[in-house]
Amino acid sequence: MYKSGLHSIAYVTAPSVDIAKNLARGIITQKLAACVNIIPSITSIYEWDDKINEDSEILMLIKTSTSKVDELTQYIKSKHPYDVCEVISTKIENGNPAYLDWISKSVSENKLEH
Repeated sequence: MYKSGLHSIAYVTAPSVDIAKNLARGIITQKLAACVNIIPSITSIYEWDDKINEDSEILMLIKTSTSKVDELTQYIKSKHPYDVCEVISTKIENGNPAYLDWISKSVSENKLEH
């Protein structure tokens, strides 16, 4: 039986597909996640520096172990072009046991050099 919360999905936005792909390749190479889905062409509306902005962005859905979220966040912050990049996560409550097991096997518990 699956123990709720062992895995998480992190949400990260990026300014372009190329930047999202570069981040995703690094994340996978560093064994910080099992999979990164890149969803093109979202529109983000937000307030920054006291004005309303509307930007086209790319959304990344990153499947990882909950224990790796902090390290994943640090990696993304070190490589991301935004001054304040979005990295938020939510724990996975349940799902396909075989897929969740694959996430566990794909994500290294050993720290790698960035």
